Amino acid sequence: MTIISEERLSDSPYIETITRGWTLSDGSTIRPAESHWHMVFVKLNGYIRPLVVGALPTSGIAAWGEGAEILWIKFKLGTFMPHLPVKGLLNKETLLPGAGSHAFWLKGSAWQFPDYDNVETFINRLVRNDVLVRDPVIEDALQDHPLGISPRTVRQRFLRATGLTQNYIRQFQRAHRAAALLRQGVPILDTVYETGYFDQPHLTRSLKQFIGHTPAQIARMSEPE
Repeated sequence: MTIISEERLSDSPYIETITRGWTLSDGSTIRPAESHWHMVFVKLNGYIRPLVVGALPTSGIAAWGEGAEILWIKFKLGTFMPHLPVKGLLNKETLLPGAGSHAFWLKGSAWQFPDYDNVETFINRLVRNDVLVRDPVIEDALQDHPLGISPRTVRQRFLRATGLTQNYIRQFQRAHRAAALLRQGVPILDTVYETGYFDQPHLTRSLKQFIGHTPAQIARMSEPE
């Protein structure tokens, strides 16, 4: 194993998960698509690189170098920074400018780097200063709650807050549900039925796009050695 990590949940309404990891050697892997965006802090040789990593519409390759310590803050859908249009962040890593050895610049102010245990304090400061906001319509729409606004307005809100359409996010979530069933040992054709795909080729195309593997590959990787 070339990278080790630990992850925790958060009680913040803005944060999905917080993860830290250490790279033991150079490595790479197929990574799934990602509908959430992240702030990532990479410490290497005593220097920290702060990054904003946008949503990743399709699967791809993730690579890393040896000797890095990494902090990932994964934001809940609907959380965004109004001064950084999320559509312009899609499929990109944006390096934020440094402000000395312990801080970085964001929206005209210097912010101290967070660590694994104080991420919530850092995020609360961003919220208080209107750097980070949350649109509750996104979560309500994905949970099929009544909204009282037009479909066109919902679409605009999704694009503003996530850079993605609601339909794309639902496709992404369905692919992850299908992959989870396959990892649990559910047969491929039963997975097709359970997740509402038209047929096995439809499932295969979706999983290749969003997970990076075919149904058979996912099922095989989950088999005990």
